[in-house]
Parts: sequence; structure tokens; C-alpha cells
Amino acid sequence: MSSPSSSMKPSISSWVFRLFLAAVLLSFPGPCSSSFSPPITISSIDEFQNYTAISDFRILNRRVLVECPDANPYLQINVSKTSSLSDEEYLTVTVSGVLLPAETDWVAMISPSHSDVSSCPLAAIFYIQTGDISNLPLLCHYPVKAQFVSNDPDYLSCKKQECKKYENGKCVAVTCAGSLTFHAINIRTDIEFVFFAGGFQTPCILTRSNPVSFASPEKPLYGHISSIDSTGTSMRLTWVSGDKEPQQVQYEGKSEESEVVTFTQGDMCGTEKTSPAKDFGWHDPGYIHSAVMTGLQPSSTFSYKYGSDSVGWSDQIQFRTPPAGGSDELRFIAFGDMGKAPRDASAEHYIQPGSISVIEAVAKELSSGNIDSIFHIGDISYATGFLVEWDFFLHLINPVASQVSYMTAIGNHEMDYPDAESIYKTPDSGGECGVPYWTYFPMPTVQKEKPWYSIEQGSVHFTIISTEHDWAESAEQYEWMKNDMASVDRSKTPWLIFIGHRHMYTSTTSLGSSDFISAVEPLLLANKVDLVLFGHVHNYERTCAIYDHECKGMPKKDEDGIDTYDNSNYTAPVQAVIGMAGFSLDKFPDDDDNAWSLSRISEYGYVRGHATWEELKMEFVESNTRKVGDSFRIIRSQSS
Repeated sequence: MSSPSSSMKPSISSWVFRLFLAAVLLSFPGPCSSSFSPPITISSIDEFQNYTAISDFRILNRRVLVECPDANPYLQINVSKTSSLSDEEYLTVTVSGVLLPAETDWVAMISPSHSDVSSCPLAAIFYIQTGDISNLPLLCHYPVKAQFVSNDPDYLSCKKQECKKYENGKCVAVTCAGSLTFHAINIRTDIEFVFFAGGFQTPCILTRSNPVSFASPEKPLYGHISSIDSTGTSMRLTWVSGDKEPQQVQYEGKSEESEVVTFTQGDMCGTEKTSPAKDFGWHDPGYIHSAVMTGLQPSSTFSYKYGSDSVGWSDQIQFRTPPAGGSDELRFIAFGDMGKAPRDASAEHYIQPGSISVIEAVAKELSSGNIDSIFHIGDISYATGFLVEWDFFLHLINPVASQVSYMTAIGNHEMDYPDAESIYKTPDSGGECGVPYWTYFPMPTVQKEKPWYSIEQGSVHFTIISTEHDWAESAEQYEWMKNDMASVDRSKTPWLIFIGHRHMYTSTTSLGSSDFISAVEPLLLANKVDLVLFGHVHNYERTCAIYDHECKGMPKKDEDGIDTYDNSNYTAPVQAVIGMAGFSLDKFPDDDDNAWSLSRISEYGYVRGHATWEELKMEFVESNTRKVGDSFRIIRSQSS
């Protein structure tokens, strides 16, 4: 049977419907109206472009939504599996009975499935972070992901046809169909698929699927481990469940009961401008369980499982403890700015396209048995107020974070918000103001609201700060940094690595804070910090031994041609930006000639470190090829 574009011309009623729909949408004030384009919308988009990922999909909740006046009796949406979903599924969603396929037809995955425009607040609230000022949210709950039906190459050409009506033996109503694949993970709530017309800018609902449920919404999931001290004998396991009752981690014939915490919308930031985390980006996080495994041996392999008899257990998982501080050898991975990306063709509110290749490459490193720990130095999930994104991120990192110590530093996209306790008052966290971060990733800090700490593994002392909290000389964190680095016993841990999220030096246009440099850099020099690792800029760049924007020492090539810094006669720290683990890459300018910049790579990847008593060797590894793009060594005589 031929397609509607040939033998079957669109009916008059179809054209009338399209014209009527356009008239309805244009009758509302807001971005749907061609005659309504106030300067504030443009300026707010420009103002917040750099940190809110403005896109048509992200600002869906600020679009006017209507029910499509569609009299089509044939329209259906079907899901390949409607109940007892496993913890990870690839679902086929089929839209059929479509009379006139359009490029603007799309399907969204919504959670919770009971979200209904009729129950959404109709007040005119300005969500300035989204760059839009409509007065009606799209849905009470933000679409988790969405795809245009034209992702099915047969949809617009109507190759999947069905005749729905015959008159006098002749087909007078041909309908079209399209199928999409959605990746779904257990987020503890039902999901629903909604078929929209009008694209992301003028959406209206055509039809909905029935709710689709997970088999075990209370199941323990997404376990990840972290060090609680420098001994390598105790490890914290943190996981997520829909069950508020304490569960257990069972390991090596022992059992420890979990502490259970959660957070609510009331814990999120947002006053003058309602934040995504406070409103349309909210998703119930369930319950976060944490338990400490004790009595372990450093640099050793153990196994564990977590859960309970009532809600089920995880698989048995093997993990490796890091070497104790003061021992010789440490092998670690470090990166920043990872986030996550969809494993289907969906649009999502914020996508970090390199994240999957990086985590898969790190997983291969881990399978070699040569990795002791991982350091993720800020901009963790990029959920930025869309809380379901934390589940997708935890799912992404689970294969590696469940097997070795996964240590983190806080970044701007976890912390910053106008009424948060951060020194930068941008809305980068979407209203999260640090709460989900330190709930999901409890680090060995004095208090969770003071996310700075130090830890020793092997021959390295790591000083890990929050660049988002006050670091001025009068601040508590400054005094802590000063005391921590001054207390390092270099006969025990000869290498001192300083870690934070926001950078000091970069060749891109993203300037480091001069106040941060003037306050903190003298501490690095005074305490003979060997290596400084920052993120925030989305590429890889290595400096000379730098202080006050000048090279104080240059490396020399060793017999293998590797840049080698000899810190026997210490001059200044080497700094490296390593924010290339997922977020869209920053390119380097062609006309920059910074003498202190020795290596620049704009590729996705991670840094691989190997520390012994004799040397600290670092390599930048490109995730797509596993090739080493840059390598350098820092050495020091035992007596220095």
C-alpha cells in the first residue's frame, strides 16, 4: 500500500486540525506565541547560557501545554513490557494509528506516571535559570527523556502502514506507525510514555500509555565504596533503595547494619526564583543507606553483598582496598566533570557526551587489576536540580565505583546557588546546594557541610578542598588547608597532591579566580606541593612548575623522552587541568602563547597515576583509543 504522501492526500480535517492547533497555541501568552518575544527572555538566556545548558528540551516546563484537539480514533501508544521491569530495560515504544506523521511528533518518558497538568500550579512563576518566563509548567514532573518519532527512519515516510477504514472496498484511512527504543533503569517509581505533537516549543498531548512499573522498586541498588581513613582497613559502602528500614552489608563472614538517610524538596534551595530542585525537577531519591566494613587488610581483595531478606540482595561483588598511607605503591585514576549520557537516542536536560566512553575505558583499566582508587574532582552527575539524573549517574559508575575506593570533591554544579553556603552565587546546582552530593557521597570530612578532607594512600598525601566554599585567609577552610599540608610527614608520604574543582591556570577563555590564586597559591608553594589537579575547564592541560603565572622550573626529557620534573631542588607545583571526562570539550585558542602551558589535549579521557617512593608518574589516557596522549614524571631524592 502506498504512503499517504502519494495515493492518500491528507484529509481536510487533518489540515483543519493542524491550523486549529496552531491557533490555540498562538493564543496563549509566552514563548509559543510568535508575537510575544520580550527582551527579558533573550537576556536571561544569554545571561545563564554557560551553566544551565539552555535547550528547547530543558525549558519544556516553561512552555504552555494544551490537550491536542485530536479526533483521531485510531491513535495508540504501546510499550513492549508494561510490568515487572527489571532494574535495567530497553523498552520498545510504538506509536500507531497516526494519520499525518510530522517531524515535530515526539515521545517522552515521564516519572512519576501520575503527573497531570491539571494538578500543576497555575501561578506565574519566573524560572529565570531556564531562560524562559512562561506561566504554566508543562507537567508536574519533568520528562526524564524524550525522542522525536522521526528517529524511526520509517515514520515520516509511513513505511509501516495499516488501513483502518474501507469504503466500497477501497481504503480511505491509512495510518502510520513508528517505534523507538528507550533505556530505563529502576528509579523506584512507575514511568509512563506520552505522545506529543508540536515539538518541544509548542507541545500538546496526543495520548498516553498506561503506567509501567518496576518489579522491585525497593531493591538495593547503585552501591559504591569509599575510604573513611588512611589505613585501608575500613571502607564505607553507600547504596540506594526504596526501603526506609535498615539493611545490611555482608562481607567475609561479617554483617554491618546500614544507617539510613534521605532528603526532601524542603532541603533544596530556592526562594526568590523557584529552582528546578524545589519544583519541576524534583524526583524522590528514596533512601540512601551507608555502612562501614571494618577489619579489612589494605591492598587486598574482598567480596560483599548488600540488602535484606525482605527487599532482596545485590549480587556478590569483589572489591579491592587501597594501600595504607605510608606504603610504597599506589595506582589511581583521576578526572573531573563527568556527568552522564543516555544509552539511547533520547534528548535529556543535560548530556555529557564523553561520559560513557570514559567510564567504559576506566572499567577496562579496573579489569586489569592495576587500579587502587578513583578520584572524581567535581561536577559529579550534572543533575543540577533534576534529581532523577543522580540515579542515572550512579547506575553509570556502579561497575567501577563498587569495586574500588571512589573519592570525590564538590564542584559548582553540586553546590552553587544564590542562597546556598557557597561563595559563587550562580544557579549552577539548580537548587541542590550540595545536599544530594554529600548524601550520596559521604567523604571523610569533619562535617558534611564542610566538604574538604585529606587522605593518604600509598606514598601520596591527598589534600582535597572545596573551591565553592570560602578559601580566603580569614576562612575556616584556609586554616584547615594550611594546617593539613603543614602536617604532612614527607618521610612517610613523600608526594603531596592538592585537589580542587575550579582551576587556577588555563589557556582557554575560562579565567581562574585571581583572588583564589592569590590566597591559596602561596600555601602550595610554602608546603612544596608536588602536583595540583583541577577540573572545571573541559580539556586536559599541563603546566611547567608554575607560580604567579611564571615558570619557576621546566622539565627535562628522560631517556624515554618523558618530561621529568626534578623536585630535589623544589621550585613550584606542577598543575594539570583534568576536566575532560564527559562534558562537551573546550577547544584551545589558536593564538595563545602561554609559556607555562606545556601540553594541551582537547579529547575525552582520564589521568592515570602511579606513585612509588622514587617517582610520581602521570599519564593522560584518551578514552576512545586508550592511547597515552601525555605523560610526565616528578622525582625527588630521598633526602630532599
